[in-house]
Amino acid sequence: MQFNYTIRNPQMLRTFLQEQGYSKNTISAIKHNGALIVNGQTETVRKQLQKDDKVEVHLAQETASHNLIPFEKTLNILYEDEYLLIVSKEAYQNCAPSKEHKHFSLAEQILGYFKQSRQNIVPHIVTRIDRNTSGIVVVAKHGFLHHLMANIHIDKTYLCVCFGEMKAHGIIDAPIARDPASIITRQVNPHGKQAITKYRRLDYISNYSLCEITLLTGRTHQIRVHFQHIGHPIVGDDLYGGGHSCYKHQLLRCFKISFMHPIYDKKIEIQDRYDAIENIFNMI
Repeated sequence: MQFNYTIRNPQMLRTFLQEQGYSKNTISAIKHNGALIVNGQTETVRKQLQKDDKVEVHLAQETASHNLIPFEKTLNILYEDEYLLIVSKEAYQNCAPSKEHKHFSLAEQILGYFKQSRQNIVPHIVTRIDRNTSGIVVVAKHGFLHHLMANIHIDKTYLCVCFGEMKAHGIIDAPIARDPASIITRQVNPHGKQAITKYRRLDYISNYSLCEITLLTGRTHQIRVHFQHIGHPIVGDDLYGGGHSCYKHQLLRCFKISFMHPIYDKKIEIQDRYDAIENIFNMI
């Protein structure tokens, strides 16, 4: 992957790269397995740049972990360009391998897609969602892009079905911390990190509410913990009090995201299937 720049002000190449968002690790990787070219000549980060110099940055080629076993299965691709891939994930799939589910993760499925389409790329998951949550996942096509995306605000909107009649709208502002009795679950705790969830009820039928949710912070299991905290656990979420005889995964879906593209500097807005949760709600 290559990036081209025209220098506006005299400065050292290392300083310029840092101003463009290149981390120390990325710069180090470029020195070992990439290239820095100024006006057609290979240079080091100590090169003193002058106004109107042409700089080419050739990122280091990445190698996937041997723990990732690619497999071919059709991806639900919502958006793709040279730098990012955005897909829709169904429930019952990890974003990345875990101790309990070592293979058939989304990362491995995407790696299989890259190999099939002859893209020598290692996927970097930017917006992970829980194994049993469905919807939009953003993937960077290089660690450098992942680093840039980490500094960009991503607006995420979810749909869920929860128990009981929710208020028409509201904000849940309750700090979340790890449950000391578990390595998995979280809980509302006054000593936890600030967590804010905004919601509005879209419909209510037979003791179930359909809600649209906007995350104002991004804590692990935030929506699930907050909805349990206010007495309206998400249907199918047996980890947080929402167990249901018909649904073995939480009825929670990330269906809309928006952010400023780190390279194109334009707003990207992606919407997944809205009816995936709505149809289930209407059948309950």
